[in-house]
Amino acid sequence: MTERALLAAVSGIQANQTLLDEIGNNIANADTTGYKSGVVDFQDLLAEQLASASAPPPGGGGAGVNPVAVGSGVEVGAIQYDLQEGSLEQTGNPLDVAIQGGGYLVVDQGGQQYYTRDGSLTVDANGNLATLNGGLVMGWQASNTGSVNTTAPMTGVVIPTGETIPASATTDVTLEGNLPAWNGVAATPPSVQVTLDAYDGQGTPVPITLTFTGVANTANEWTVAGTVPNPSGGTDQLWSTSSPPVVTFNPTTGAISSITGSTTNPDGSLSLPVATMPAGYAFPSGDTLKIDFPAPSSATAVTQFAGSQTLQLATQNGYPAGSLQSFSIGNDGTITGAFSNGNTETLGQIALASFSNAGGLADQGQGLFAATANSGQPQVGTAGTGARGALLDGQLEQSNVNLGDQLTNLIVAQEAYTANTKVISTTQAAIQALESV
Repeated sequence: MTERALLAAVSGIQANQTLLDEIGNNIANADTTGYKSGVVDFQDLLAEQLASASAPPPGGGGAGVNPVAVGSGVEVGAIQYDLQEGSLEQTGNPLDVAIQGGGYLVVDQGGQQYYTRDGSLTVDANGNLATLNGGLVMGWQASNTGSVNTTAPMTGVVIPTGETIPASATTDVTLEGNLPAWNGVAATPPSVQVTLDAYDGQGTPVPITLTFTGVANTANEWTVAGTVPNPSGGTDQLWSTSSPPVVTFNPTTGAISSITGSTTNPDGSLSLPVATMPAGYAFPSGDTLKIDFPAPSSATAVTQFAGSQTLQLATQNGYPAGSLQSFSIGNDGTITGAFSNGNTETLGQIALASFSNAGGLADQGQGLFAATANSGQPQVGTAGTGARGALLDGQLEQSNVNLGDQLTNLIVAQEAYTANTKVISTTQAAIQALESV
C-alpha cells in the first residue's frame, strides 16, 4: 500500500526534524557554561507482518520460510545527555567554580530544589551566594567558632560581606632565631633586644620589648628583661630586675638547656600575668600571657651559635578587630574568609549532589535540572566525597559540544530529511499514475 510509504516518510521527516532541532540547540549552546550536548536516539516503529514464518517440513522435502514484514517508519526513542566533562577555563574570579567529577551544585530557585553544573556564581545585596539567574546556592553555614556541621539540613550559603570579627587578646607569643654565641669573657656582655607586638582585649597594640643580656663572666647564660610602654607615659618593667629569668644554652649543641626564674612555667615558657601590665591596657582579668621558646629539637628553636642575631617573634595568637576583605573556595567547597587583621575564618561550605543516573535528570532550562523518578534521589554531601568530585576555584567548565561532530550530524540530518521528502513526492506520483489507469 502506497499509504504505508507516506506514513513512513512522514515519520522520518518528524524524527529528523527533532534531530535538526537538537543539533541546532547544541550548536547554539557551544559557549554555554556547563552545557551538556543532547544526543537523539532513533528507533523503528512496529513493523506490519505480511506473512508469518513457517518451519521446514518434517522429513525434508522443503525449506522453512522467513516472515515477511514491512516497517512503519521511525520515531525518536530518547534524547540523552552527553555527560562527559567539558574543558576547564581559568577565569581568576573567586566566585567561579568548576566541578571536576560527577557532582552538581544544589540550587534553591523559587522554593524549588534544582541542580546545575554552571559554576558562574555571584553574591547578592544580602550576601547570598547565588547563580546568575537568582538561585540560592545551598550548603552549610559555619558557626561562630568556624566549624561546619555537614550533617545538618542545608541552607543558603551567605558571605557576610562587611562582617567584623572582634579583637582577641594575646595570651601566647613564640620566639625563634639565634643569639650570638657568648663566651663569658668580653668586658661588656652582649645585649639583644626584640620587640613583640601583642594585643589587648580591644585590639590595642602592646609592644613588649625583651632584652637578652649575657651574664657577666658566665658563658652561655643570658638574663631576660621585659618592658612595655605605660599608656600614661614612661616604661614599666614586666618582672623583677633583681631576679630575672635566665636562659642557659648547651655550648655543644647551641640549644637551650634550661630556663630558670620565678616567672618560668614547667614547660619552659615565661609567664606574664596581665595583672602586672600597666593600667590602661584592656586585658581580660585573670589572663596570663606566655612567652614560649620552641622545643630545642625543632626547626624554629631559639639557638646560640656564632654569627648574626636573628631572634624574632615567630607567632602570636592575638589580633585587632578586622573586617572581611575577600574569600576563597577550597576543593572541598569550604569558603574561607580573609580579614583585614590578617586572620582567616571558615564562613561555610558548599554542598554537591550526585545521582545514580544523572542522565535521568529533567532539563529545566537556564542550566538547571530537576530530579526525576529515573534519576534517583540526590545524594547530597561535600566535594571530594563519593562520586561528587572536587570544586576548582577560579575556573569554569565549558560546554562539551563538539562543533565538528554537530556540523557532520547536521549534514546527515539534512540529507535524511530531504530523502524523506523525495519518498513523499515519489509516492504521490505513483498514486496519481494509479488513479489515471
